Formats: sequence, structure tokens, C-alpha cells
Amino acid sequence: MQLFDTADAALKPVAVYDGGAGMYVCGITPYDSTHLGHAATYLTFDLIHRILLDNGVSVRFVQNITDVDDPLFERAARDGVDWRELGESQINLFRSDMEDLRVIPPHDYVSVTDSVDEVIDMVSALLAIGAAYVVDDPDHPDIYASIDATPQFGYESNYSRDVMEQLFAERGGDPDRPGKRDPLDALIWRAARDGEPAWDAPFGAGRPGWHIECSAIAKNRIGSHFSIQGGGSDLIFPHHEFSAAHFEAAVPAKRMADHYVHAGMIALDGVKMSKSLGNLVFVSRLTAAGHDPAAIRLGVYAGHYRSDRDWSDVVLHDAEERLARWRAAVHISSSEEAAQELVRTVRMHLANDLDTPSALVAVDGWVDTLSGDGDGGEVVTRAIDALLGVKL
Repeated sequence: MQLFDTADAALKPVAVYDGGAGMYVCGITPYDSTHLGHAATYLTFDLIHRILLDNGVSVRFVQNITDVDDPLFERAARDGVDWRELGESQINLFRSDMEDLRVIPPHDYVSVTDSVDEVIDMVSALLAIGAAYVVDDPDHPDIYASIDATPQFGYESNYSRDVMEQLFAERGGDPDRPGKRDPLDALIWRAARDGEPAWDAPFGAGRPGWHIECSAIAKNRIGSHFSIQGGGSDLIFPHHEFSAAHFEAAVPAKRMADHYVHAGMIALDGVKMSKSLGNLVFVSRLTAAGHDPAAIRLGVYAGHYRSDRDWSDVVLHDAEERLARWRAAVHISSSEEAAQELVRTVRMHLANDLDTPSALVAVDGWVDTLSGDGDGGEVVTRAIDALLGVKL
């Protein structure tokens, strides 16, 4: 299987080590329901997972849950509920949505609250080697990692300094914080504040920064180097850049992952989905309205995973019609040889950077040219289930 690597800006074969591959995919911050943008990302990596398994590769799939973060605390305060209860309810809903969509669960599903000790160990290691420092602020002695800690900082995104500064400010960074050595240095430990949860640590009570949680969880579950780091394209910078930098400084390593794989964003009727615009499409509401999760998968797979693409009633309608045609076709007696040829074609398209649009068209072509006698439909049913996660 070849996938596009963001860092090298090229298609590359996925590296397998001793028959296995480690894959780390960034999870949710559990303060709201799973929308189509989330679903598209996790369906992308479910495809990768399925293709690797189909090739006999043992996959160590790890996913985190950012259940300690400002958006969760803010939503809990707004709604007058405990942040732990809110997080647990949204995690359960997310898991239910993923189960409905038939996403193969991770081998390790790890929350920040369950891995704080691992973060503390990594922060201690970075402080010990001079890769991190405490700001001179007696009230809030926060700890930052220096972007100079690794010589390769910036290789994952390949963004210019100007773009980095812009995105850092837009996506949770604090470039104007007094006492930082560089505006881009990232917070790895937030010293305790009134009204916020905090954990004791040798360097002072507080809570983990956003990026280092993934560094610590990945290191301790997969190891010092692994095959794939993944998420949505909005995580390229700063999150994945800093996750890699913290990891590589602590290990140390020249590179955290062989592949950095990113899924495009989903828009609704041509407008980017966002909470502020109120145009999110939630998976749970689609299924509650009677829409088949298999059709949702086909609707997402109608576009290429790396492209920013649109969701609409038309996309869903077309996917439902396609699903109905496929389900009718597999019950018709047809050539097993033609079915096996289709399976080879689908595998070929998926191995080529997850070319799902071509894979779906190939199945459409098989449906339109059914002929012969035999168990071709049964062959196709098993293959579409295993490779695309679509139950016919």
C-alpha cells in the first residue's frame, strides 16, 4: 500500500516492521457529538487499518482522547455539569457512532486522564536534557518545549515561519506569552489554576499541554518509531508538528513516524462545517433519522480522503441509491471469476493512496455488467465488507 506522506510530499510504500505496523490517530476532545468531519477522518484510517489487515500485517492501532482541555471545561461550565461527566457522555456517544459506522476499534484507546503520569515522565525528561524550560512567572510557572530542541523542527508540515506563526495563534497557541524564549515554543505543562483540574508533579502541580499527550501515549504504546501518524489536515500544524518534536527530543529520534497522513476537511453544501456556523452534521442524528451507516461510509468514500470535499443531501441520496444497487446485485447469480477480478481491482485502487472513488466506480461497473452463473455475489459481499466496511 502506498500513502501520501505530508512530510515528504510524496507517495510512499507503508513501512512494515517484522510483519507489523504501528498507527497512531489523534482522537476527539469530548465536548460535543461526532460530526461528519470527525467521521471522515476516522473512516479514512479505518480503511488503512483494513487494508493492512488484508495484507496480513499485524496493526498496533492507538488512539487518544483529549479529555483534559479548555473546550471541555468551557462547555461543562456553560452547561453547569461536571467536566468528567460531560467527557464520559461524549466519549460513549463517539464510541457508539464508530460502532454504528463499523470502524474497527483501536488496540489502545487512551485518555489523557489515564496517562498523566506518562506525560509527567516525558516533561521531566525534556527538562533534564534542556529541551524544555519553566517561564519566569511565580504565579503561573508553566513549562514550554523549545522549538530548538530538535534540529529537524518543521519537517512534518514544511510550513514557513510566517504560516506557522499565523496557525499557532489561530489553533490554541500563545505566541504573546511573556517569558517564552520563542513565540512558537509550545506549552507542555500548564501550572495549576483555580477552578481547573491539576495533578501533582515533581516540577509543580498542573495539567498536560495538548501536544505532548500524544507524544507520550504513542511512545509508550507503540515505541520509539512507528509507521503512521494520522488525523485531519487541520492537525498538520501545530499539533502534529509539535507532537513529533516533543517525541523526537525525548526518545531521541530522527523521525517519529514514517508517514504523516492527513484527511481533508468536510463542508456542508459548500460551506466549511464549524460549530460557530451551526452547520455540523452529526452521525448520531443521521442514523436516528434512519440513514444506513453503510450509506454514510459510501458517501464519504465518494470523494478522495485527502481532498476538502462537500457533504449534502445529494451526496447522501446518491450513496443510498448506490448501496441499494449493490445490495440487489449480490443476490443475483453471477460469475465467480468476474467477482475475483473485481476484488483484485478494488484492492489495487485502495492500495494506491486509498483511491476510493475509483474503487466505488469499479464495483458499479461490476453491478452494471453482471453475467454468468455462480457465487460471485457472495465473493463481492465478503470483500466489500472486509475492505470497505460496507455490509451488503
